[in-house]
Amino acid sequence: MNGIQFSKKAYLVLSNGMAFEGRRIGAEGESVGELVFTTGMTGYLETLTDPSYCGQIVMQTFPLIGNYGVITPDFEGTTAVRGYVVRELCETPSNFRSEYELDRFLKDSGIVGLAGVDTREITRIIREEGVMNAKICDSVPDDLSDIVSYTVKNAVASVSCKSPEVYPAEGEKKFRVALMDYGAKRNIVRSLCARGCEVTCFPQDTPAEEVLKMSPDGIMLSNGPGDPEENTAAIAELKKLIGKVPVFGICLGHQLTALAMGGKTVKLKYGHRGANQPVRDLVGGRTYITSQNHGYAVVAESLDGIGTQTFINANDQSCEGMEYPGKNCFTVQFHPEACGGPRDTAFLFDRFLDMMGGERNA
Repeated sequence: MNGIQFSKKAYLVLSNGMAFEGRRIGAEGESVGELVFTTGMTGYLETLTDPSYCGQIVMQTFPLIGNYGVITPDFEGTTAVRGYVVRELCETPSNFRSEYELDRFLKDSGIVGLAGVDTREITRIIREEGVMNAKICDSVPDDLSDIVSYTVKNAVASVSCKSPEVYPAEGEKKFRVALMDYGAKRNIVRSLCARGCEVTCFPQDTPAEEVLKMSPDGIMLSNGPGDPEENTAAIAELKKLIGKVPVFGICLGHQLTALAMGGKTVKLKYGHRGANQPVRDLVGGRTYITSQNHGYAVVAESLDGIGTQTFINANDQSCEGMEYPGKNCFTVQFHPEACGGPRDTAFLFDRFLDMMGGERNA
């Protein structure tokens, strides 16, 4: 990092008092957020534009970031991160699709960043102590109260669309899908449209009656940020939707469905973020490599007698999927639409289409 844009000293200060000196990248200013790490070797553009990172400072464990530049068609949404931390930021990207360098994207998006810190050491700290808050700043503060007291609030409302949006099907229109936008990644819409679905994207607080008024063939529940239990209004509306038409939930949609069905969620020590999470299919026995981004998990035992666990994380045994017999509803914690990660589980979209066509009753 010899470029002049990296000459200004800055710090990453953790809520436990530890401080790491680095060099500024991205926008000027200071920022406080929940510090999380992601293990993806690629997909940094998808990470930076994933609304599920709302309120968080994202740290990449892979040591070199930005080497293929910025490619706008790969964006998943509008960036909502509070900060960005890397070991080394590439100044001279090389890729035939590259439009410009990543540092410019960070500046244009108002993202405060830090490079040159030991991301491996910081990752070990988070793995041992759990996710904690942090601040990117010009000097180490004596008072850490603003770091310690920070919480991610109203995250879903801040990233959801503000009015209904319609996306046409590619080719022949086969189904009409209502997508509840809790912070939806664009590739969820792309995956549905590519399969002949016309997608109507609804704001997160849309009443169930308004959604059902369009007579959807199915309802898609998107990913999103924050504590799932905070979304009491959305959970109340889901209770009115589940069982009416086929429902497929991803990530936060998986968690909100569990809460709507009377289950519980729990915050993980440091979450699952990256494109290499092993997930075992409890029905077929196969293990899939999945892309994930979440800090909370469904407590499968809290749904005994209500739902059936279908997938489990092979590392920590946390719940990765549920099916609700008689409700025509299934959900997964991972991202079958992931563009910056494995596509092993894209078949789940086809299963959703089967349900809408009446060929499968979950």
